[in-house]
Amino acid sequence: MNKKKTLRILGTRGVPAQHGGFETFAEHLALYLTRHDWNVTVYCQDEGDGAIFTEKWQGIELIHVPIKNKGALGTILFDWKTTLHAARRQGGILTLGYNTAIFCVLYRLLKLRNVINMDGLEWQREKWSLAARIWLYVNERIGCLAGNHLIADHPEIQKHLATRVRPGKITMIPYGANHIDSADQALLEPYGLHPREYAIVIARPEPENSILEIVAGFSRRARGKKLVVLGNFDKANPEYRKQVFAAASAEVLFPGAVYDQPVVQALRYFASLYIHGHQVGGTNPSLVEALGAGMPILAHNNRYNRWVAGNDNHYFANADECAQSLDSLLENTALLEQMRVKNRQRHLDCFTWEHILAQYEQVLNEQL
Repeated sequence: MNKKKTLRILGTRGVPAQHGGFETFAEHLALYLTRHDWNVTVYCQDEGDGAIFTEKWQGIELIHVPIKNKGALGTILFDWKTTLHAARRQGGILTLGYNTAIFCVLYRLLKLRNVINMDGLEWQREKWSLAARIWLYVNERIGCLAGNHLIADHPEIQKHLATRVRPGKITMIPYGANHIDSADQALLEPYGLHPREYAIVIARPEPENSILEIVAGFSRRARGKKLVVLGNFDKANPEYRKQVFAAASAEVLFPGAVYDQPVVQALRYFASLYIHGHQVGGTNPSLVEALGAGMPILAHNNRYNRWVAGNDNHYFANADECAQSLDSLLENTALLEQMRVKNRQRHLDCFTWEHILAQYEQVLNEQL
């Protein structure tokens, strides 16, 4: 009887997913591998103090590590504790993100196999302080050397990493998304919205996500439609928040951050247009999710978004171009329907979970 393969997943806040793209990916991968006869462990960050404890969830071992510290310090302490815990056990390791890759040197010293998903170019993001950007830059370099194999989520990330290590050490695998062909329309009612009568943005309110340009472009004239901006403005830079709100017309809604997935799914599915302003990074999960829901997309014009969304969607570089694109798109129902059909097909061709996760299993089998 063959011994089960073992994998430990580190670098997320844990599963079931409640936070972001990495957590959602970790959940899908852990469930997929468990169905394919792997023993999978996922480390989960809990608030508070106390001893590490373990539980089972859908066949996956969850190791809960309580951390009383908040913010970046709490994340670093969590990563250190989980690294120590994983280093004392057998099996392969998948590290999601390189933000504390310096800890992965321990795996090298102990000859434990470690595959690292290198995420995006975090050190290039303007939101970080100089000290944080230096920390991220150094850890990216360390991660490239310490990992036995690297996964890039986008061809441009793959190209970047190939300037650090030999190309054969890198595999490009993007993120996946579910195919969404229905949602609960009643979930729109609390927001006063109707199907196809609004466009939507789902992003953290940061300058590099083009929220100001999108809101200003939409508000150039009356649209007869709403713009729904999902994001936590309570945590935004006060000056930036002030600029965004000042630029918004009465047709722009700010419901705040929404974490209830059926609600997010309904808001996304029934929108007439998804506007994606992310300027940096690799394959953004929310952009792939828009493809999975068959949404027409207007995205910031950069090499990351263009590779994901392809040539059948529309792009903008600034508020003026955003306004012009909205002028031509929002009332063109025939064009929007064509974009829906093509985006559903692009998702099926490139970004289904089964396709993505099978590629991950192949890499893990080869490397671990």
